[in-house]
Formats: sequence, structure tokens, C-alpha cells
Amino acid sequence: MPTYAYRCRDCTETFELQRPMAESSAPAPCPEGHLDTVKLLTTVALTGSASAPAPAGGGCCGGGCCS
Repeated sequence: MPTYAYRCRDCTETFELQRPMAESSAPAPCPEGHLDTVKLLTTVALTGSASAPAPAGGGCCGGGCCS
């Protein structure tokens, strides 16, 4: 289930909620009980490791055409 970040306009506290995507825009009261909150735009961090080494030859396109 996705996690969404919100900020309370009354107490300026930032908090997160896990909820279905269909409910991402639904009102989300802050932990202090205030109802004037706004959903924050967040980025997704992807982690992992490369399964193949970088191609030999260098350059941004893998060989000779970049100077």
C-alpha cells in the first residue's frame, strides 16, 4: 500500500499515512486532530544494483561517436 505525506496548515506538522491509491486525495486529519491538511508531492526512491557492467568503449553512447 502506498505511503502519502501530508502537512497540517494549523500546526505545520508533517505526517505520513498508508492508504489505497483511491483514497490518496481524501481528507487526512493530522495526528493532533486538525482537519486543514494538504497532500505533499513526494518522490520515489528506487534502489537496486546493476546486473550488467557498463559497456566498454566509454562515452555517453558506448563508443567513438562522442568527443
